Amino acid sequence: MGNRLTQIATRTGDNGTTGLGDNQRVSKNSLRVHAMGDVDELNSNLGVLLCEPMPDEVRALLVEIQHQLFNLGGELSIPGFELLKPEAVLALDEALATYNEQLPRLQEFILPAGTRGAALAHVCRTVARRAERAVVALGNEEALKETPRQYLNRLSDLMFVLARVLNRHRSDGSVGDDVYWRSERLKQGAAE
Repeated sequence: MGNRLTQIATRTGDNGTTGLGDNQRVSKNSLRVHAMGDVDELNSNLGVLLCEPMPDEVRALLVEIQHQLFNLGGELSIPGFELLKPEAVLALDEALATYNEQLPRLQEFILPAGTRGAALAHVCRTVARRAERAVVALGNEEALKETPRQYLNRLSDLMFVLARVLNRHRSDGSVGDDVYWRSERLKQGAAE
């Protein structure tokens, strides 16, 4: 990776460009910079989520994900470089299996609501989907490894599952539930 930042206000981006990790300058509106920014925004939202009460094992998982997102950002900042390993995707698959097993089966769509932690997890889910779209767009224009796209796809799924976990976690020890969508179709079906 390039040099560590020693000065934040460099003014080198005043002309609308930014430096990549390989010292190449690109437009701040490039697909690569959009993807990097979306991954950074996702990581920042995870930082906000981590301010909420949650089970210790969920906290540890989210901290590890933050480190992997930093690897992903680093990989995006250096064209052709690989920092995010396929094992990171497998770790998300394992977490998905573990947490899905603990949850009741969904019978209806749920709203991105409930506890503050669950709502923030849903925000992370939607930002992960946007980051995934940005990586797909970049991959349509430049050669990229599959791992970044796969990681973001799994992560958005995991954030949905973790939102459900966080809706059940209450600091007072009680168990909560998801907030279900009041479907007009289901209402009509129940009335018949």
